[in-house]
Amino acid sequence: MKTNAVQKNVVTSEFLGTFLLVFVGCGAIIVNDLYGGALGHIGVNAVFGLVVMAIIYALGNVSGAHINPAVTIGFYFAGRISASEIPPYVMAQLGGAVLAGLVLLVLFPEHINFGATMPAIDLPRAFLMEVLISFSLMFIILNVSTGHQEKGIMAGAAVGGMVALLALFAGPVTGASMNPARSIGPAIAAMNFEHLWIYIVAPVLGMWMVSPFCRLIQGSDCCPAEKLEGAASS
Repeated sequence: MKTNAVQKNVVTSEFLGTFLLVFVGCGAIIVNDLYGGALGHIGVNAVFGLVVMAIIYALGNVSGAHINPAVTIGFYFAGRISASEIPPYVMAQLGGAVLAGLVLLVLFPEHINFGATMPAIDLPRAFLMEVLISFSLMFIILNVSTGHQEKGIMAGAAVGGMVALLALFAGPVTGASMNPARSIGPAIAAMNFEHLWIYIVAPVLGMWMVSPFCRLIQGSDCCPAEKLEGAASS
């Protein structure tokens, strides 16, 4: 990738990938709520894991299939992308998530929150939970990705499986966001921004914390000590 701009196909990839994540994942929550628990808790979380897996296999070779601003920032902290690449990635991800939220609003106007994430416990514990599950997700991502790209035979299965696993136990507690875009899109559709800061700050903090551990375990090849300037290695 060149320094002066993230390529258009990369931006489009992140936009569409994040759109699909929010549309399918939050759509599953809505359908489950409106149609008698047709999917159930396990089914909803399986949908999130499967859609992440599918997106990684489809788009991982193009943009890395970050589909998550915190993951993009986590790759920066790990020394795998440059600071200049963060804004186009994040803007594309937020754009895709917001569009998905609005599409869900049109399709299911009778729903209350369109899959928005809300804590079921007090805020300090909810914040800590989101930090920890975000840390866990980024640890897997850094260890199965090549450069900043989640690609390879097992990368999609590993990351998608981890998303489903974390959502299985943390979903009833916080909504298991791990992704600012995934929370922002439905929040805008519902015009409900209560506690949204948790789902923006905690994932970034959790994913920032991963790099030293990855470096300790895997060495500098995993997370170079110096941040990239200019083009990212891919």
